[in-house]
Amino acid sequence: VQVVESGGGLVEPGGSLRLYCTVYGRIFVGLRPMAWYRQTPGKQRELVAEISGSGHQNYADFVKGRFAISREGAAPTVHLQMNSLQVDDTAVYVCCLRDTDETFWGQGTQVTVSS
Repeated sequence: VQVVESGGGLVEPGGSLRLYCTVYGRIFVGLRPMAWYRQTPGKQRELVAEISGSGHQNYADFVKGRFAISREGAAPTVHLQMNSLQVDDTAVYVCCLRDTDETFWGQGTQVTVSS
């Protein structure tokens, strides 16, 4: 199973980015929960948003109203729409698939918010 993220980059404060996460090598991904975390140097990895197989979403307080997680039905793809980005949102964003007995992690995509 391989989890691949894309869509990161450099954006000015107040700007937007859309992250993409695709899972390869696993069927019925659309039935499993997936999530986005972020990691910055010296800090623990923190949950950003998660989505269940039925589409129920959960967000960290610091992104509520600004970020939106979505999935393409049964497709092995999850998106993270990030709006009103702030400097403190700068991090490596990592996607994961929460499978029955194991969690599969991607390598992450860098998001830098700077003027």
